[in-house]
Parts: sequence; structure tokens; C-alpha cells
Amino acid sequence: MSTDSAGLVDRLLGQVVGRRRELELVVAALAADRHIVLEGPPGTGKSTLLRAVAHALGIGFEFVEGNAELTPARLVGHFDPARVLTDGYTPEVFVDGPLVTAMTDGALLYVEEINRIPEETLNVLITVMSEQELHVPRLGKVACAPGFRLVAAMNPFDAVGTARISSAVYDRMCRLSMTYQSAPDEVAIVQREIAAQGAAEVEPEWLGKVVELVRRTRDHADLRVGSSVRGAIDTALVTASLSSLRGQPITQPSIGLDAAIVALSGRVRLREGSQRTPEGIITELWEELFGRVAADGEGSGDEGKAGAPTGAISSP
Repeated sequence: MSTDSAGLVDRLLGQVVGRRRELELVVAALAADRHIVLEGPPGTGKSTLLRAVAHALGIGFEFVEGNAELTPARLVGHFDPARVLTDGYTPEVFVDGPLVTAMTDGALLYVEEINRIPEETLNVLITVMSEQELHVPRLGKVACAPGFRLVAAMNPFDAVGTARISSAVYDRMCRLSMTYQSAPDEVAIVQREIAAQGAAEVEPEWLGKVVELVRRTRDHADLRVGSSVRGAIDTALVTASLSSLRGQPITQPSIGLDAAIVALSGRVRLREGSQRTPEGIITELWEELFGRVAADGEGSGDEGKAGAPTGAISSP
């Protein structure tokens, strides 16, 4: 890699908020021609970081979404059935999949949520990482061009639909664990997104409390899964929109609470056996930070039913 690595990291910090250490490690691993997997909960910027690095390096980037339907044929490629009938099994009628494209172009193959893909597909990747080549039936040997590397992201094992990654994969890849960023960094991320969406600026103290609310969902005793920073982004944007719709200031408590319930209630996951509701927990956290919100005859929603958002408009 001829690009000055230190200068590259400095430039990338303009795109990726507060991830200097992670950027340095990813750039170093790729410069050393190593494969790397980023592991962490959703919303920690794994995809953003990898895309930014690939773009800055000016190298190819083949994206693959990891799921149970990712068969070896979809990853590697296939012969066009219609053309096989007329031309036979010749290299010209083979349709390259993302793996073969990345191998022959010397590009990065980015597999998102690698621990959701079937074992037989994972074995193909293990073979390529080990042998730097792949044997495709009726096509022959496909060799990796210089620069080919596998970069992957994965959620923690206990996330729904995930499986444990075998030691054979970890033995062939560098691993970087990513956690949630600091509160100031998350505020900066939300501010950047608000500006990108063209929304009106919000008061920093108010925004700081929104980010703190989201961060508290990650440690709440009744929640198994909390919200990522995307929840804070949506809360801020929906609050601004709802404020305009209702003709009330963004700091009106019921405006922000309604927006928070809409933005966060689907992102959090209750612990098994909890009698709480997402709406009740979000209301509780909101009132801890912003003060009591007057409700029209409604409780907090913890009586076992999900109450309508505070201030919801009644049907005529």
C-alpha cells in the first residue's frame, strides 16, 4: 500500500467520528495484506468504517449481505443456463459472483454479518483464505489476484439468527472488537446526520439528553438489547418534524417523548419474563432526563398494555 497510512487515517477521521484506534488497526491489517473481521453490536459503525477505508484506498469493494440464503453458488457464481444449452460449459458463459469478482480484481470482499451465513458457504471462504485459490467445477482454478482480502462484520453471537464462528475462520483472520462510542462522539454523529438531512439545528443540551436516553437503554435492567445511535438520530429528526407538524417548540416535552417512543420502541428488546413494555421504559427514561410529561389520563404504559404515545391525535 503506497498511500501514507498516517495521513490516510487523518483524512478518514473527517468521515468516521471518533474511531482513530479502529481506523489505524484496519488500515494496518489491510496494509499487511491480512483478512479482518469487525465484531460488535449493531450501530457501532462497522460498515461505515470499512466502506470509508476502501473508498479512501481507491480499491475495489464487493459487498455481500450475510444471511441464510447465501449459498456457495450465489457467492461464487454460476453458469448461465440458457447459454450453456447453446455454448456448453465454457468460461464465457460463467457469471461471476462477488467472491470470484473480488478474487480476480484483487479487491476487498466485504461480507456483512458473516455469522449468519450457512456453514457450507463459510467453508468456501475458508478455502480461499487458506489456498488463495478456488476450484470451480467445469470452470477450473480461480486464483486470487494481489490485493484480494476478505473483510467482514458480525454481530455478537447472542443476536437473533447468528451462529458461532468456527476457530478455522478466526485462525485465518484478524479480529477487531468494536463497542459503542463515547457520548460526545455519539452527539457528534447525530449532529452530522441532522445537518446531512437538512433539518434545523437543535439545542446541544437537549440533544445531549436524547443521546443519554439512548445510551441508558443499553444498560436497563428490563432490556436485553438497547438502541444504537441510530435511535438517537431518528428521535432527533422525528422530533423536529413533529414540532413543525404540531406547531410547538422542539423542547415541548410531549413532542420529544412521542418521537422517542416511535423511534426507539421497535429497537429495544425486553428481557424474557419482563412485565414492562417498551413504551413504558422509554417514558420512564425520558422523564428521568427531561422531567415529568403531562398525559391526558394515561399512565406510563407499564400495566401490561402498550399505551398510545403521549399527545397522540385522536381519531374524529
